[in-house]
Amino acid sequence: MTTRKGALRILVSGAGIAGPVLAYWLTRHGFSVTVVERAPGPRGTGGHAVDLFRPAMDISEKMGVLPRVEERATGTCRMAVHGEGARRPVRVDLSKIFDAASDRHAEIMRDDLSAIYHNATRDDVEYLFGDSIAALSPDGEVRFENAAPRRFDLVVGADGLHSTVRRLVFGDESRFSAFIGAHFGVLTLPDVSGLDGELVLHVGVGRTAGMYGARHLKGARVLFLFRSERALDRRHHHDVPRQKELLRGAFDGMHPEVDRWLRELDRAPAFYFDSITQLRMDTWSRGRMTLVGDAGYCPGPAVGGSTSLAVVGAYVLAGELARAGGDHERAFPAYEHAMAEHVRGSHAAALSAAKTLIPRSRLGVRGLAQGARLIAALPAGPGRALLRLTTKSGRLYNSMAVDDYPPLTTASRGRPGLVGDAGDRLGSE
Repeated sequence: MTTRKGALRILVSGAGIAGPVLAYWLTRHGFSVTVVERAPGPRGTGGHAVDLFRPAMDISEKMGVLPRVEERATGTCRMAVHGEGARRPVRVDLSKIFDAASDRHAEIMRDDLSAIYHNATRDDVEYLFGDSIAALSPDGEVRFENAAPRRFDLVVGADGLHSTVRRLVFGDESRFSAFIGAHFGVLTLPDVSGLDGELVLHVGVGRTAGMYGARHLKGARVLFLFRSERALDRRHHHDVPRQKELLRGAFDGMHPEVDRWLRELDRAPAFYFDSITQLRMDTWSRGRMTLVGDAGYCPGPAVGGSTSLAVVGAYVLAGELARAGGDHERAFPAYEHAMAEHVRGSHAAALSAAKTLIPRSRLGVRGLAQGARLIAALPAGPGRALLRLTTKSGRLYNSMAVDDYPPLTTASRGRPGLVGDAGDRLGSE
């Protein structure tokens, strides 16, 4: 990793998805980037499945990592829908749904995607693993949990739904978090055979459970979604036994297969649980600080397509900083303006997706199963036409318009990030 002498220094908090993508493009635009990440090292293989639609795929191609993304795609190609109480499942060719929603799409495990983006940046970006921001001052002075204090020209929170940067700059999460009436859990099963590219889905009133795998993994993931009148109590955010108790209470007796998944809760090597909430903020920026991805505008984990939104947001933020010559007073408003429509659309699409994925009534359960049956029965052409009318979320993310922000040429490399007039305005030392 080489540091550009005199370049604008930017600290990015979070090495998940948005953080490494932002770091990649900032370095290509001539800035000096440090990424701090609480985890002790780069993400491992796994996580849960996420979707990349056309704009995020295009950005990944510009980064030179698209072949690796496609290589690590899950390979899930079929879906079996079990309506609660139905005698037999409905099986659907998922390629019909994906092709209708997006003409360029990949499903990939989140940690695999994070590792791919990290590998694309590790030679040019300073990573501080096993650390976190403890305090921020308006002039860019940063105090870390472990590392010595340092000063940066700009600080970006790319640290997810429960962002530390957002808390330090804007206040408590409860001011911006909107519970949409459901919780989700993800359970890792270490050794599962027989899936062979199939997503198994059990759907009932107010609850949905599904199991899927990835062609390069031995194990599988089980996703639980269920409705609830109240968000997860703050004291239960780290109370794993209580979270598992909530899952058992919501899904016990749904189906023998689901009961088998529940019995694995106490033996599973990995488990995650959270409320499904949206982040709704009037602005994502304050002074030298801004937010990107879930930290600023999460549409709702598990239902909102937030990964593609995070990739697009990171690309746009880096591009606007380059376009403004490093002047955050021009770049941050331009970034928010460019992303505003995408964020509004993603929030609306997530609410719609939650209603479909977690039906509120028996009629909704039957409707989801009947829709799957109709898709399975129709020929490819009419099937795509029907799905284009119903796959709102996929169509939204596929059609996001993004400006082109060409990286610096060799001759001009370093100019936008150099300390000069813009650097003086930012208070660079």
